[in-house]
Amino acid sequence: MTDSPDWRRRRWAATHQRIYDAAIALFQEQGFDAVHVGQIVDRAGVSVPTFYAHYPSKEHVVLQLPAVEEINALVRALPGQLPLRERIRQAMPLWFASWTPEFREAQLVRWRIIAGVPGLRTRAAEFERATAGLLVDALRAQHGGTMPAADAIVVNAYMAAYTAGLLAWADCNGERKVEELIDDAFDAL
Repeated sequence: MTDSPDWRRRRWAATHQRIYDAAIALFQEQGFDAVHVGQIVDRAGVSVPTFYAHYPSKEHVVLQLPAVEEINALVRALPGQLPLRERIRQAMPLWFASWTPEFREAQLVRWRIIAGVPGLRTRAAEFERATAGLLVDALRAQHGGTMPAADAIVVNAYMAAYTAGLLAWADCNGERKVEELIDDAFDAL
């Protein structure tokens, strides 16, 4: 039966990836600011409404939030008895261990686009704060729904350092390991 939910999910995922691939290729060829949604949909072979069903804007193609499930799984994998700073620091190697070489390369391409556009660098801070909110929610849930206000500030500071590390990685075109750059940013805190 071709209408099964699994078939629909695979079709949706394939369309999502096709739009992403088309957009990234265009951003690399022409520069982010020079590309408009019409060009992306033409290259991807989809309609404008289909594009917006997958991405709220062209910025959302490159500026992405992790899934709530990913954040929750990451927090569950961390020892809850450690101080918050240590849990966050231990989360990074776990996060990066899940990156395949292909995914790592795709992330470098994506972050190079972000780093090369001043407006995207600024908007990355919005996504960083949203990711910090997801992390705070997951940490609160781990501790029965409570968390000191100071801990939320710590999470936001570490997420800002994480973003700074990713931007530094993009700025050096991946010549240094992203893990080292994020460790350096964390050490600065």
